[in-house]
Amino acid sequence: MSKPILGLILGALLGAVDGASAWIDAQSDPEVRAGIIGIIIGSTFKGILTGVAAGLFARWSKSLPAGIIFGVIVGAILAFLVAYLQGKYYLRITLPGAILGAIVGFATQRYGLGPPAAGRVSASAGGRGSP
Repeated sequence: MSKPILGLILGALLGAVDGASAWIDAQSDPEVRAGIIGIIIGSTFKGILTGVAAGLFARWSKSLPAGIIFGVIVGAILAFLVAYLQGKYYLRITLPGAILGAIVGFATQRYGLGPPAAGRVSASAGGRGSP
């Protein structure tokens, strides 16, 4: 699976889990309870953006530490912007966003496939090049 697609899928899944984790706060905070669907949708979108960005970065850089750091930075910035727009919950939003970025940054570097090399013979061609 390509690095950006892996980032998109993993970012969406982790973003949805991140948003759903707000349900813990929803039990004691009526404002969170009223907006839980929007929180899940927004977190999923934020995860998708982080995942695609990490996947594209992973295509460009082959460094695992750089990919993780990039994911953390992108995830934290996007999450901080959401918290800033609300004017509260900075740590509750930014920390999970940074963790999501670290996981997606790691996964896209480690498990995603890069673009096919130019001139590489495909397996479907029987391993033989053109004469």
